[in-house]
Amino acid sequence: MAAAAGAVLAQEAPGGPVPASSLGAHTLQTQSEGLGTSPVVTDPITTQARGSSLIVFNGGYLSNASGPGDSYGNRWKQLGNDVPFGNGYGDRFNVKAYVALDAKGGADHTVSFVKNGNAEGEISVPFIEIKNAGVLKDVSQNYAPTGLVMTSGNVTTTGPATLIAVWWGDGGVKRMSAVPDNGFSVIDSFLKLPDNSGVQCAVAFKQVAAAGTYHVNWRGVPAQGAILWLLAFQSK
Repeated sequence: MAAAAGAVLAQEAPGGPVPASSLGAHTLQTQSEGLGTSPVVTDPITTQARGSSLIVFNGGYLSNASGPGDSYGNRWKQLGNDVPFGNGYGDRFNVKAYVALDAKGGADHTVSFVKNGNAEGEISVPFIEIKNAGVLKDVSQNYAPTGLVMTSGNVTTTGPATLIAVWWGDGGVKRMSAVPDNGFSVIDSFLKLPDNSGVQCAVAFKQVAAAGTYHVNWRGVPAQGAILWLLAFQSK
């Protein structure tokens, strides 16, 4: 699956050029199996009052199907469809992504999900701010087959952009690695799971200065499959 937003180039603002997009505040909330609560609420972060885009993921039980809410009342839109986990999990687990463009923000900003199907179930919730980003320029999502190297789809930008890559491993393991290449840096991860299990996740970003087409390879041990997201944000 791939989706792209319409092209919107940066415009001159009264005070000068629109600043390029950049990585803002971020956090990753996790709950382990059997010890979860509803709602799950991220740790508070400080976001820009206006001008940022926000991305949040819900990785966990399919039955916990409620969309996100946040402490500043933003409107969230789901990107694409739910992506069920394979590897013997059947239809019990999936990953959903949501975005809020030109969002309101400030101090103590949190995002929450009501876990309406399995309140005690495991869940991982990455919450990322991209500053000065009014445009989600391109999105790629794929389910990479089992291997030591898992390759995302491509995203194409028309200028400077902030790329966000998210890895969701599907193996039934408690300790793993997930290392991106092509200049991406990991900013949050949950790769050492407790004995009662959790949802594997790693988030990385890359700042690019020019138009181009980009992807990322994730290298990890042990070999497993992974749901891979790559998102390109640009300024207005």
